[in-house]
Amino acid sequence: MKILITGGAGFIGSHVVRRFVNAYPSYDIYNLDALTYAGNLGNLSDIEKAPNYHFMKGDIADQKFIDHLFDEYVFDKVIHLAAESHVDRSIKDPMSFVKTNVMGTVNLLNGCKNSWGKDYTNKLFYHISTDEVYGSLGEDGLFTEENSYDPRSPYSASKASSDHFVRAYHETYGLPVVITNCSNNYGPNHFPEKLIPLFINNIIKENPLPVYGDGKYTRDWLYVLDHAAAIDTVAHNGKIGETYNIGGFNEWRNIDLVRLLCDLMDEKLSRKRGTSQKLITFIKDRPGHDKRYAIDASKIAGELGWKPSVTFEEGLRLTIDWYLSNPAWLENVTSGNYLEYYKKMYS
Repeated sequence: MKILITGGAGFIGSHVVRRFVNAYPSYDIYNLDALTYAGNLGNLSDIEKAPNYHFMKGDIADQKFIDHLFDEYVFDKVIHLAAESHVDRSIKDPMSFVKTNVMGTVNLLNGCKNSWGKDYTNKLFYHISTDEVYGSLGEDGLFTEENSYDPRSPYSASKASSDHFVRAYHETYGLPVVITNCSNNYGPNHFPEKLIPLFINNIIKENPLPVYGDGKYTRDWLYVLDHAAAIDTVAHNGKIGETYNIGGFNEWRNIDLVRLLCDLMDEKLSRKRGTSQKLITFIKDRPGHDKRYAIDASKIAGELGWKPSVTFEEGLRLTIDWYLSNPAWLENVTSGNYLEYYKKMYS
């Protein structure tokens, strides 16, 4: 079996690639990544010489490249993770999100359609999306697979659009597809623009911790290795045409998460408890900020038997330990251009 995994050098993608390479030695795993700021082949140094692993550098938004790729290889499955994913970046530059998340997805769908012809035996286009397409929740309720879409940022709008195209190709051309919408991921190898790795890095360096608004925005958190396990489960057992929500059953207000993170970091760094909390700095809220996300993952649990393996506190400790044990990785990804980006976004 030949499986194309897009965005496989990124945060979630690298964990998915590693899982498939190690778990399925009879599969050929092709990792396609443009190696933008968040793509890092260092995330996969432990498997780069595996006989069933193949890396290809390329941009999914390049239609000619994608057409050539599908002409050269007959992929059995595509697991599509490549995406621009940071809301703050989407506010600054929405067109990049349209290009990658919408046009890139359509290029891949066309590649599958043209390559597979009418024979869809053992074929699959698996699209990984986000819970942000559903919009914002009030104090009660959970996002289910039946929720209407209500995106509030250029990022979530671009992902909603790509979801619609995937479903349209299933309905119009019969393309075998499946979609999953996940909650916020955290864990090792996460580029430090997102909350948890950003704050771990800032606490290490004793820099301010920029918290939007009043800090009471609520998110559901999913450990990235659990997400990779869920993707494995859906890729092999998911029902064609279905959508599955993947969540960690871990709802936290941002400010409570940050305080817990501060206390755990003080413990790990042998600092006096409360030291890191003094770094918390409330900053102007961002436009279109959704108040609460919360995933109902009962469908994937009931139908496919997946559930998270760790609590949030356990996963957070594992995440902190990884960053503290890999200072060279953290220093490498936060040097140079990243520092200028950070100044522009958060000063």
